[in-house]
Amino acid sequence: MIPLSLGEIATITGGRLVNSDGAETVTGGVEYDSRKVGPGGLFVAFAGEKADGHDFGPKVVAAGAAGVLGTRDAGVPGVVVEDQLDALAKLAHEVVGRLPELTVVGLTGSSGKTTTKDYLGQLLSRLGPTVAPAGSLNNELGFPYTVLQADEKTRFLVLEMGARGVGHIRYLTDIVRPSIGVVLNVGAAHLGEFGSVEGTALAKGELVEALPADGVAVLNADDALVSAMASRTGARVLLVGEAEGADLRATEVAVDSAGRASYVLKHGFDRGEVRLGVAGRHQVANSLAAAAVALTAGMAFAELLVALGEVGIVSGRRMDVFEGRNGATVVDDSYNANPSSTAAALHALAAMGTGKRTTAVLGYMAELGDHEVPGHAEVGRLAAELGVDRLIVVAENARPILDGAAEVGGWRGAAHLAADQAAAIELLRNDLRADDVVLVKGSRYRTWDVADWLRRSEEVQPT
Repeated sequence: MIPLSLGEIATITGGRLVNSDGAETVTGGVEYDSRKVGPGGLFVAFAGEKADGHDFGPKVVAAGAAGVLGTRDAGVPGVVVEDQLDALAKLAHEVVGRLPELTVVGLTGSSGKTTTKDYLGQLLSRLGPTVAPAGSLNNELGFPYTVLQADEKTRFLVLEMGARGVGHIRYLTDIVRPSIGVVLNVGAAHLGEFGSVEGTALAKGELVEALPADGVAVLNADDALVSAMASRTGARVLLVGEAEGADLRATEVAVDSAGRASYVLKHGFDRGEVRLGVAGRHQVANSLAAAAVALTAGMAFAELLVALGEVGIVSGRRMDVFEGRNGATVVDDSYNANPSSTAAALHALAAMGTGKRTTAVLGYMAELGDHEVPGHAEVGRLAAELGVDRLIVVAENARPILDGAAEVGGWRGAAHLAADQAAAIELLRNDLRADDVVLVKGSRYRTWDVADWLRRSEEVQPT
């Protein structure tokens, strides 16, 4: 963050100084976790169900923090505001306004946002100092938190934008207006909030509507709802995908036995081979979007070909491939799930499982609304059609996955309903081999224990 005094912060946020003449200066970062506040930092105190952050104010200031931003006096130098999120939004807006050399990239989509953001962070870092922190910091708190990590040295700021309804992305773009906007896809994620994929498209397109006339919109040519967003922006449009007519196009796509894709990248008169080091054919689309931004930012085509082959997984539980217990190959994609992202993961499992035994451990996919039962059944049918050898479904609310698999005639795989994650672990414990490839996928927390158990190389002995 750029240096700001508490007095300036009070003025920017419309807050009230307490226990301070305003001279204390924030020279460190802004944190809402008291354990992460460093010397010169600003601690944003929230009152939670189990603890009130304001109570930690004296501790963080004693450790060197410049002050506390909260809704009440914490007994130390600070700024009292009516709403911390609104205050952070105002701070973020002000900071970007003081960084005229900064290029802001906004990114949204129903799936793949965080992985693509990670790719962008790695590519753009080759061109200059870049802020693109790990994790899904894409809401009203994470968005300004990310912005406030930028300072005078930062050249690129990559902002992931999530939405659960119309107007959410517009709110974020009002805080910081990107000059480059990327829309990856429109799928069934959060249909409980959006109501339909058309509603999702309406919300996601708010990003390109916010772009300036001299900006760039990177749109997925292979997704009709996304490519149609070209009519909603005055910015220059770059279409990326495998479709003919894409400005940045992947052809001759192939997937190796480790699930890693390769393709020929074409851009104008330039063409060259890309070999990705990450698993999943769907990474082709993610890498194309990141490549378009890198080219727009000034990366040479030849350098881009090399750089794309070197990007890796940064944020956890997203197509993280590792050797697990008993030598089994594990694909931990358990951070979140929707029908589209689960389908992509299942295709990766099938590619990696050639000549091996495949197991899909699938949990409940949340926030699908009226699409909940058919969405789960769709995933089950695909697992069976791909010939998954073992299907372990975690918890009763995910049972429609098994029902969908049972509809596929000729599937000879084993199907199990595990009451919970512990039961799923027992099924794996009793039969896990070195020639297994195991995919773990589910909405937040619902399969994390399974993935963590598989990651440990040996049993934890009781004490």
